[in-house]
Amino acid sequence: MKKLLAVFLAVIMAVSMFSVYSVNAAKQNTQSVGAGISFKTNEALYAHAVVNSDDTEAWQAWQSSHNERFMESNPTEKYFFLPSSADSSKVDIYNAFSQTVTVNGVSIASGETKTVDYSVDASYQVTANGTDYTLKFMKSNAEAAVYINNSDADGQGTELMQYLNYDKSNSAKATGAIVNPDGSVDNTTIKKIKGRGNTTWDKPKKAYNITYDAAVSVGTMSATKKFSILANYQDDSLSRNRFLYDLSDAVGMPYASDSRYVDFYANGFYWGSYQMTQKVDTGKTNLLSDIDDTSYINADGTINKDFDFVIEVDSSAGYDDYYFESASGNKITIKSPELAPGDPGYEEVLQYVQEKVDAMFKVLLSRDANVDVSQYLDIDSVTKLYLINELGKNWDSGVSSTFFTYKKDENGTYKFYGSPVWDYDNSLGNAVGVWDELNMMGIDDYQEYSGWWCRYKGKDQRAKSSNNVMNNIARKRAFLNAAPKIWFEEFVPAINTFMSTGVADGEFYSSDVYFDLINASAEMNYKSGWLLNTGSWIADHSMLKKANFDYSTGTYTVDKNNTSYQYNFEGMFNYAADWLTSRAAWLSSQMYADYIPDVTVPTTTVPETTQPTTQPETTVPETTQPTTQPDTTGPVDEKLYGDADGDGRVSILDATLIQKHIVDIEYIAEEYLKYADVDKDDRISVLDATEIQKYCADLSSALDDIA
Repeated sequence: MKKLLAVFLAVIMAVSMFSVYSVNAAKQNTQSVGAGISFKTNEALYAHAVVNSDDTEAWQAWQSSHNERFMESNPTEKYFFLPSSADSSKVDIYNAFSQTVTVNGVSIASGETKTVDYSVDASYQVTANGTDYTLKFMKSNAEAAVYINNSDADGQGTELMQYLNYDKSNSAKATGAIVNPDGSVDNTTIKKIKGRGNTTWDKPKKAYNITYDAAVSVGTMSATKKFSILANYQDDSLSRNRFLYDLSDAVGMPYASDSRYVDFYANGFYWGSYQMTQKVDTGKTNLLSDIDDTSYINADGTINKDFDFVIEVDSSAGYDDYYFESASGNKITIKSPELAPGDPGYEEVLQYVQEKVDAMFKVLLSRDANVDVSQYLDIDSVTKLYLINELGKNWDSGVSSTFFTYKKDENGTYKFYGSPVWDYDNSLGNAVGVWDELNMMGIDDYQEYSGWWCRYKGKDQRAKSSNNVMNNIARKRAFLNAAPKIWFEEFVPAINTFMSTGVADGEFYSSDVYFDLINASAEMNYKSGWLLNTGSWIADHSMLKKANFDYSTGTYTVDKNNTSYQYNFEGMFNYAADWLTSRAAWLSSQMYADYIPDVTVPTTTVPETTQPTTQPETTVPETTQPTTQPDTTGPVDEKLYGDADGDGRVSILDATLIQKHIVDIEYIAEEYLKYADVDKDDRISVLDATEIQKYCADLSSALDDIA
């Protein structure tokens, strides 16, 4: 039934989308190919991305704003959504009407191309075939434009996007152009384009996977063949994925997808502002360039004892995926090597990968403090993967789009690496979450930048456990011990760059530079018809009390007054950027006490322009540990190890509460679970109660060393 509904919606979408093309002008012609245009044209005006170019691919038709069903809101108001390569004052326009058309004083005969002067946002009156139109020009500042064209995608005359959007499994070849801001044009043909995404595929603005015939460069990216062009439909900043992909690159994660802001056109129709990213794929010219997806099989057809592979934890995996359900209960899709039933090694690879994945989960789910996690997982990359998800409060953390790569380390030992990073549009304060799931986890501050997230994701309070992979990583001592140093020495410098101004080099830019690369493209995107708020799933982005952390004093502060954000692209972009930096400040306050620098604590402070202008609300990080012997007779200000009930002292009452917690009579509050774990074995047990009893009786106890 679900699939039938999806097909029905796809048919409605295809019909609605076709109406945009057919009403793009007052009347459709016989779909003849325009002079110098590679695809079939309607009766409309067409503009080229570059003045005086012989290219036949980078043409776009004028078009009206549309709604989410692709119905035009005002058919007589037309726009040219020009790419960043367009000249700022003149444009080549082709007339596909059957009669002469005049634009800004220039007469263009039917089938003729002429150069026309224009000004951005100015209005021009155009009469075509007896209908009066108002024409406006908008110009992007994106890092490139991507054109893909095919007027006969299925061999039966079906237009490319109508064909692709009907069914995600449909794919097609195409011609096209990649046009950079300097006007250079790359006409490498497209070997394959098809739809991508799970829940996002059901949205009107869709994403696609694109494979070129040869490696190509988009903007200043390194040349590669395989891309994913992301719609970011549910992200009103159009930038959450970009921020966290680039940050992952800046902190040295093994595989961080490089990407660029682009404008996307197909058969003359402007589809909006997109993010062109390196696809998660193996091969020398692809993202995972050092992973050999043929290493599983020998020349004689036998299967190797050990080999590289890439997996995705993906709750949406289904019958058309190469996947299995691990012993942990998680669905695991094998992304590389990607085999189909009947391929040599299909079953053997499946069995081998499942064996390794089950071993990884067994270690993560174990509460045995003596298990050496580093023998199974790379501590550095997995910790960084955890911190990226924690920073973003990523709703999909450990549920989907969570990738691990299995390969040799520098010593030749195979282990899991936490990477590549992927799919963060529902992070950085964007999503409201699902109420019943949040309630089950005991989370009531998901939309806030404060509060831990990964350690609760997927957790059922009644079971006090979770099979969510990121949840278990977030509670494993090896990663928690590594996190503060990695955070302050790799993440914090990058985030300080993000909070500065005018930095446009390196892997991670300052936020103002990102804005300058996307704002005009975003204005075109939303003017064309896409919505800033796409539904109840999106959180309120109207105001925020920004936070700051002073690394020289360890002081965490929160503005007393809200910062308000206008309901436009600039406001939504600034909210996402401020949420990121405020979240980073909170995380810094939580890890500061556990950070032991090699020499001295960093003295870098946040630039003055981002400091709060009012008296801070909070000045002491919650995780600051006491520096003296705990007082068991009176309350103290700091939280204490052994203080399970949070009354500010270590007493026999704490031991009693732990015993009741174990047998489900009473429960320890989440914020005090860490302090009830006296022996630090990542579980609450009778051993913790015993240590507290010994401490209260002045006997030797584990609390003597940590309190």
